[in-house]
Amino acid sequence: MTHDPMTPSRHALARGLLGGGALFLIWEIAARGFDLPAYILPAVSEILLRFWTARDVLGGAAVYTLGEAFGGYLLGGAVGVALALCVTLVPVLRRVIVPAATAVNSVPIVAFSPLILLWFGMGAGSKVVMVAVAVSFTMFVSALAGFDRVDERSVNLMRSFGASRAAILWKLRLPTALPLILSGMRLSTVRSLIVAIVTEMLGAYGGLGWVIYQAVIVIDFVQVWAAIFVASAASLAFFGFVSFLERRLVFWR
Repeated sequence: MTHDPMTPSRHALARGLLGGGALFLIWEIAARGFDLPAYILPAVSEILLRFWTARDVLGGAAVYTLGEAFGGYLLGGAVGVALALCVTLVPVLRRVIVPAATAVNSVPIVAFSPLILLWFGMGAGSKVVMVAVAVSFTMFVSALAGFDRVDERSVNLMRSFGASRAAILWKLRLPTALPLILSGMRLSTVRSLIVAIVTEMLGAYGGLGWVIYQAVIVIDFVQVWAAIFVASAASLAFFGFVSFLERRLVFWR
């Protein structure tokens, strides 16, 4: 009898779909049964109908936001891993980089929005920078924890056989750190979209955050919920894609 490695994932997906369906059903019954106004809680059917009628606007906004989030995600991931690598290869830098990164991360990322918007403008560039700042610390901590897991005895052994720094990095440090790096990448997906949307609400020319802000101004709360649904779907898709890559690249787990 062959074992299907995808069965647990399929069961988890089925449970998630059933749970989501039950939640939406209860939501629909409550909204209709209590005749709740849209500004409190619109019915799911109203939200789905608005999603369909405004699909072009919401779809374009989702693509715009995902582009910003993905650009900042890649930039922040590269910066975070590079900083962790510098700290690992040059230990004296740990005393400078780690406190500085912790100090930046201790401030809510939204607090930097006015400055970033002032420096980089209202376009997509400012959102990419904001996402990169948010993602870089998560990736830095994850990558540094991964590099710190390397057994120094293994490093010394490879050096005794004449291995160069590049060879040790490629054959020992990166494979050891890869599981934690990919875990950090997975956790950063949701944060990247949240930061992009919040920054768009503070100032933008497009995107889901801009759609939500405009809908609030005209008191169109069904449109707000439709944009939230699209944002949730985009976040789940992004998270699922990175989780898929993690399972494929770190197959030994």
